[in-house]
Amino acid sequence: MRVLGVDPGLTRCGLGVVDARPGRATMVAVGVVRTPRDAEPGERLLYLEEQLQVWLERFTPDRVAVERVFADVNVASVMTTAHASAIAILVAARAGLPVAFHTPTEVKAAVTGSGRADKRQVTAMVQRILGLEEPPRPADAADALALAVCHAWRGGASERLERLAAGR
Repeated sequence: MRVLGVDPGLTRCGLGVVDARPGRATMVAVGVVRTPRDAEPGERLLYLEEQLQVWLERFTPDRVAVERVFADVNVASVMTTAHASAIAILVAARAGLPVAFHTPTEVKAAVTGSGRADKRQVTAMVQRILGLEEPPRPADAADALALAVCHAWRGGASERLERLAAGR
């Protein structure tokens, strides 16, 4: 299974692609889309859409995993993150790809064993799980890889169980 993980953000959107099978995951690609800070929000969203489309065409994932937006005291930050999430969902839907959502706590628990892990711990475990020589940087990139691994290990398993239950 090939999964594109998306850590949504309007300023920086982390992207990570992993190939996974039970008990193993391999990094295919990792990066961060940075939108021009001086551009209008609509222009930034269009740029993000174009870059996500390039990633889908280049890496042909089977599914997309997006970090679930959570409520915060900074409403403006939540809104821009939600806008970036919507672009990822839209691009995946146009490509006919299933989209899954995972909370930050769920992702942390999947890769570190603790839903309370900090960013440093998540990055270290992503490096270890994927056998990387260097930790993925910046944190948005590591988070995107963690999302992809989480979905491959947790979401993928539940999808297989659903198919088995349906007799497929």
